Amino acid sequence: MNRNKVRDINYLLRHFESAVEVAVMTLLYYLMWKFFYRPDSIQNFHGRGKIVLMLVYALLVLFTFTLSECFKFGILRYSDVVLSSCISLILVNFISYLQVCLLSNKMVYFYPILLLTLVEYVIVGTLDYFYTLLYYKMNPPHDMILIFGGVKGLTVKKKIERRDDKYLITESIRLDDIWDEKKELDEVLGIVFDRISAHESVILNDIPADERNAILKYCYEQGIRTYVVPKISDIIMGGSDDINLFDTPIQLVNGTGLSDSERVVKRAVDLILSIITLILVSPIMLIVAIAIKIEDGGPVFFRQERVTRDGRLFSMLKFRSMIENANKEGEVKGTTKEDKRVTKVGNVIRRYRVDELPQLLNIIKGDMSLVGPRPECKEFHEKYCRDIPEFVFRNKVKAGLTGYAQIYGRYNTSAYDKVRLDLIYIEKYSLLLDLKLMLMTLRILLKKESTEGFDDEDSGGK
Repeated sequence: MNRNKVRDINYLLRHFESAVEVAVMTLLYYLMWKFFYRPDSIQNFHGRGKIVLMLVYALLVLFTFTLSECFKFGILRYSDVVLSSCISLILVNFISYLQVCLLSNKMVYFYPILLLTLVEYVIVGTLDYFYTLLYYKMNPPHDMILIFGGVKGLTVKKKIERRDDKYLITESIRLDDIWDEKKELDEVLGIVFDRISAHESVILNDIPADERNAILKYCYEQGIRTYVVPKISDIIMGGSDDINLFDTPIQLVNGTGLSDSERVVKRAVDLILSIITLILVSPIMLIVAIAIKIEDGGPVFFRQERVTRDGRLFSMLKFRSMIENANKEGEVKGTTKEDKRVTKVGNVIRRYRVDELPQLLNIIKGDMSLVGPRPECKEFHEKYCRDIPEFVFRNKVKAGLTGYAQIYGRYNTSAYDKVRLDLIYIEKYSLLLDLKLMLMTLRILLKKESTEGFDDEDSGGK
């Protein structure tokens, strides 16, 4: 079947599947309401009132599931979709329980909501399983050709091969090798176009502007699906504003980061949510502090100078997860896999990122934000800025407890990729994006790969 037709069918099918999932969750909520809450708690809430209640629940499910990417069946891994759905249902059902308590004017019993959540877990897991199977049946892996420039351009191949259920790179072309044989751009492009025609889709990485523009235009003309690994300048342009005052299109790049009004709103959200979260997790923080003290008697907190907005230094707080004096005087060394400096308690709290909780105090103080680029220590920041001059662009916003690079990257993501991911966040910033990243952070906390240390040869965060 034609890829364009498959894409259209996928679009309609995905929306239908999403609507079915929301409808089923809403129906289950209605049954719980009818048989557990309405008879005992809210006798007078009949007629159209229950329709409004169901509509509110459906909208909550739709909103949280969309933000958490729970409807990306087949695009995300099955485990990621189910995990996101489970987290979202906890949030939706907690809000709905408070709603029922408000309507009944008392604290109602909790077990019906708990039972509802468990049943929804089973239903969601089952539906998502069949949706994923259907997606893979309709969408076999793309036959892709990778076109890259220097040796570093080949690194994306290893990452794509982790998703061989969706993508299959059957050929790779290094443009430098063709240039060694040919001297004219037209000759090089002729060879590339011939090779492209034998594949369903193309991925471009780290190639010069002239070649990239020509290949993009050719693929666009031929209707060939093209994936492009963006350069930093592409990401900056992605956040530009259209100026429609003339008959010539103009795009405005502000380069200022967040506007003053966005900073005010972001700061207000940071304060409200961080204070509430600090109150809720304070028992956990107390237990962790006691465990650290019992294990080796050393200090509970680890302090380190980190870099935030405009290059300002601040003292970042973490629960200590390593032995005392893990780094020699004046030395800063990134954590590696199976690092022997990490304590037993440290292994546990690092696994679930509990060691980061004291940074809520940094957020309340104003040094950090809930969402933003992760703050680098002074030494690494200076090194990265020397190696990658664009690294300083991350300082246009406050450092964050979680961030775009933490959600979509890995702990050992290269410094250059971190810049690209963090710049995408800065250029696409919105309050809704912040809420989305906060929700998705809960999923990341439960994934092992997100907390891996640096490879030994990459120690230091590259």
